[in-house]
Amino acid sequence: MDVRRLWVSGIVLAAALALVPFSIHSDRHLETATRVEGSQAETVREELANRFRSPFVDRVVLVIQGLPPADSDEGGQALESIVAGLREQSGVSGVVSYLELRDPIFLGRGGGTFVLVGLNSADGPVESLVPKLHQLAGAFEHQLRGRYPAAKLELTGEIPLNFDIRKASADDVRRGETLVIPATLVLLLLAFGSPIAAMIPLAVGELAIATTLAITGLLAERWHLSILVQNLSTMLGLGLGIDYALLMISRFREAISTGQNGPAAAALAARQAGRTLLISASTVAIGFLALLTVPISEIRSIGIAGFLVTGMSVLLTNTLVPAALALLGCRIDLCRLPFTAKLDADRAARTGNRWRQVGRVIVAHPWLALLVAGTPLLLLAWQARRLDTSLPRGDWLPAAAESVHALHTLEGMDRSGVVQSLRVIVELPAGSSAETDAGWEALDRISKRLGSDPRTNRVISITTIAEGNRSLLRDVSRETRRTFLSIDGRAALLEVLPAGSVSLRDQVNWVRELRRIGAPALTSVPGATLLVGGIPALNADYETIIRGHFPSVMALVVGGTLLALLSGFRSIFAALKAIALNLFSVAASFGALVSVFQNGHGSLWLGVPGGTGSVFPLVPIVAFAIVFGLSMDYEVFLVARVLEARRSGLSETDAIPEGLARTAGLITSAAAIMIVVFGAFTFGDFLVVKMIGFTLAVAVLIDATLVRIVIGPALLQVAGDWNWWPGGLATKSRTPVMASSK
Repeated sequence: MDVRRLWVSGIVLAAALALVPFSIHSDRHLETATRVEGSQAETVREELANRFRSPFVDRVVLVIQGLPPADSDEGGQALESIVAGLREQSGVSGVVSYLELRDPIFLGRGGGTFVLVGLNSADGPVESLVPKLHQLAGAFEHQLRGRYPAAKLELTGEIPLNFDIRKASADDVRRGETLVIPATLVLLLLAFGSPIAAMIPLAVGELAIATTLAITGLLAERWHLSILVQNLSTMLGLGLGIDYALLMISRFREAISTGQNGPAAAALAARQAGRTLLISASTVAIGFLALLTVPISEIRSIGIAGFLVTGMSVLLTNTLVPAALALLGCRIDLCRLPFTAKLDADRAARTGNRWRQVGRVIVAHPWLALLVAGTPLLLLAWQARRLDTSLPRGDWLPAAAESVHALHTLEGMDRSGVVQSLRVIVELPAGSSAETDAGWEALDRISKRLGSDPRTNRVISITTIAEGNRSLLRDVSRETRRTFLSIDGRAALLEVLPAGSVSLRDQVNWVRELRRIGAPALTSVPGATLLVGGIPALNADYETIIRGHFPSVMALVVGGTLLALLSGFRSIFAALKAIALNLFSVAASFGALVSVFQNGHGSLWLGVPGGTGSVFPLVPIVAFAIVFGLSMDYEVFLVARVLEARRSGLSETDAIPEGLARTAGLITSAAAIMIVVFGAFTFGDFLVVKMIGFTLAVAVLIDATLVRIVIGPALLQVAGDWNWWPGGLATKSRTPVMASSK
């Protein structure tokens, strides 16, 4: 290996090691809140912050149990001490309870109550205030239990729920790594028989994860990046890093077996495997780049993290791994496990011969192979047409989290709508305001109309607070007025609390219905406008934007991958065949997702009894982008070796079995590791990651077995020389295909 390569490797290693410390606390800068750029829900949030100057743009709900009723003297005194303590807490911008509004909405079923706490953090995301509020609630609880032993104070709402999802995400990452690393090490030891050879891919995967987390952590200081970066970086870093290093080491050991020294074998491996890896990585990266076109923070975060981890994996594999291999040389097999020391060469030869025989059977009966392997996959892919991307039913939040327990407490009090409220902003026409007769009547009319809807538990607006009497508006506190009325008086906020029986899916449909009806029909005032925000509106906007962008993401992924393959193979048929097989793999994996998660067949084993009825809108678009690129890995590995064999002079009938003999063992080893990595994340508590992990694991299993080992070679045989038209066979390989002893 030349000095220039060693210098490049040294620079890459130094840069990677310099980044590693920044990965340790990178999660502190990542967000769990979902931001949908340009959405109506985001517009409502901006209006409340800038036009209303509301102290409750960001808020939490303090759920209180075990105290006397809030409308009693004793309960009021206890509540007063809690409210006073909250107002003194830094970062609290507003507090509203039964003491301020005397509204029965604060008197929950069973005697409990709650306090709305507005937050405003000048030193970072509002989530950073949650630990302090937890401590304060704990202190209140400790003080009150001397007199009220059953006192319990818990936080819930969008922000605490996001905070607990962050913790669940971090726990899933740690649990996943704990499961994956030992299992992966065992598989690598079985593949290589040498601890040194086994540790190199694992080190590449871990270093790719650390550098990606470090870079995303630094980027998150300026841009909104999601906590899903953690899960996806770990999942893909281990999968891709190990996958790529596995190919490089396999080519290196293949060269060593022919008698070449370490530096020469490393240079040959870097030259042969490096180009294959670049083609493979480019197809994976294209999928992630396509995700950047979707204006949703979670999806763009996955796109950035995926692109970085793919780039880092291929960079480390093409620089550090050849350098390490050149220095190790034959010493890569030191400390070989005793039970593999004598059998390795014979095992490799037998494995290669077995795959060569399989290849000969396939090329002898290609149409039969297509029928046998294609039929079950077609049946599975047919299930994908039933994919439902609305919000899943059931309780999919982390059950052990305090915020989830508090939300269930609110449900028992019949007050969960406080968290899931529709935040409706009604703007009156120019020249009108809430303080005119016409404006007041319009706001009162829409409040009553929404309040009479059977889906509504309660509507809270400036007119309901003033009990429909405009003259009482002057008695409303400044804090309440800022919350429900814009500074110019033309826009008003209506908090519509859904009834407990209204599901998340029904809430989303309700949002769309209100937007479709519009303000003129609801207020009887021509020229009035209406915006709907809140969690249900965010969910509605999320679904709409993903469905609108899915076709363009698919087109970008397919088109970009096609160009990358045409550039790499210079063959139209090979590129089109790879695209078709990838679409087949994706459809089959989506069919499995529908069957298991959506329909519940076997979902009990994954901790989702009865199924979810649908899948998160995020899952299909992200899974498509990832699966399409990952599925291309094994296609590139196989086709590159078949092309290499053709360029050495073999016929198509001989080249296909030779390509299988060279790659099938590698593909099955790499796929086994990928399946272990992705499968480990199906046992976490984060349902979104569970679904993605399952889809990826199934896709790799399908792709590495039936698709690439049977269907792909059969199609190569059917096409014959058309596989390489127009320029695939134009360049002769300088290195002939090695003898079939491996």
